[in-house]
Amino acid sequence: MACLSDEHCISSSFPEILSARLSFNNDEQENGEAQTNFTPSFPFDKVFPVYAMGLSKSEPVVFSSADSSDPIWDEVREEAKLEAEKEPILSSFLYASILSHDCLEQALAFVLANRLQNPTLLATQLFDTISCVIMHNRSIQRSIRLDAQAFKDRDPACLSYCSALLYLKGYHSLQSYRVAHVLWNQGRKLLASALQSRISEVFGVDIHPAAKIGEGILLDHGTGVVIGETAVVGNRVSLMHGVTLGGTGKEVGDRHPKIGDGALIGACATILGNIQIGEGAMIAAGSLVLKDVDAHSMMAGTPAKVIGYVNEKDPSLTMKHDATKGFFKHVAVTFREERCSAAPDQPKNDEEQR
Repeated sequence: MACLSDEHCISSSFPEILSARLSFNNDEQENGEAQTNFTPSFPFDKVFPVYAMGLSKSEPVVFSSADSSDPIWDEVREEAKLEAEKEPILSSFLYASILSHDCLEQALAFVLANRLQNPTLLATQLFDTISCVIMHNRSIQRSIRLDAQAFKDRDPACLSYCSALLYLKGYHSLQSYRVAHVLWNQGRKLLASALQSRISEVFGVDIHPAAKIGEGILLDHGTGVVIGETAVVGNRVSLMHGVTLGGTGKEVGDRHPKIGDGALIGACATILGNIQIGEGAMIAAGSLVLKDVDAHSMMAGTPAKVIGYVNEKDPSLTMKHDATKGFFKHVAVTFREERCSAAPDQPKNDEEQR
C-alpha cells in the first residue's frame, strides 16, 4: 500500500489485518478457549483521515448563545436525509459530506477540500486549512449562508440548499475564493495563489485572491468567469457565465471595474478598466463596457451604450435579462427615425465637400 503519512508507511493492508483476526478467532474456537475482545490495531486515522478525525476542536463562532438556530443548515440536513432515502447509492456520500458534520462550516470545508485536492495538495491539509479559516471568520460564515440563499432564490436549476452545497461549482468557486481572500490578507499569498490555481483548474473560474466581493452573490454556472486583482463586486450581484472584470492591459495599480450593489451582469459580458458600474445597473449579454455606467441603466452592444433604464432596485434579484418586446420595438423605431432624419442632410454635405 502506498505511503499515506509523513511518518511511515502502513505495513499491513486492511484485508491482511481482517484475515489475521479471523484466523486468531478460529484458533481459539478449535482449542475451546474463550474468545477475547482482541481487535487488531488498524490506523484508520491515516487511511481515512478526513472521516476519522471527527469534528475540529474549533467551534463555530457565528451564533450567539441567545440565538443558536441555523435554519439553512437545518434545511440542508433535512434535504440530505430525504435524498439518502430516495437514492440509497448516495447515502454514504451524503453522510460523509453533510450528515456526519455538526455545522455548515465543517460540511463546506469537507466538500471543498475533496473537490480541490490533488496528489500534492492533500484533502486532509486542505480540510484543516479551509476549516480553520471559515470557523474563525464571522464574515465568511455570514457570506456562505447569504450566497446559498442567493443560489436557491435566483437560479431555477438550484433545486435545494443541499444541491448548491454539493454540486454547484459556481458556489464552490465563490466560497473557495473567500478562503483564499482571507489567506491573502493574512500575508499567506503563496498558499492563496495555490488555491486560486486549483480553483481555476477544477471549476474554470479565475478570481484573484485580492479581489473584493460582497455577500449574497450568484455565480450562475461560473464557467469562464474572470475577476481581476483590484476588482470590487458589491452585495447582491448576479454574474452569469463568461463574465470578465478585467484591466485594459495598459495600466498598473487600481485597474479593474467596480460593480455596484444589485447589478446584473449578463453572460459573456466584458467590463474593462477602472470604471464604475452603478447600483442596480444591468449589462446585457455579450456587451463590451469601457466607460462608467450610471445607476439603474441598461447597457448593451460593443461598445456598450445606454438602451434604457431598469425599474427594479436590484435587477440581480429578479434576474430578468430580456427586455420586453415593446422596449425593443421602441429602440428599433427610434433608431430608424434617427437615420431617416439624418438622411436628407447627407446630399448637402456631399455637395459642400465638392
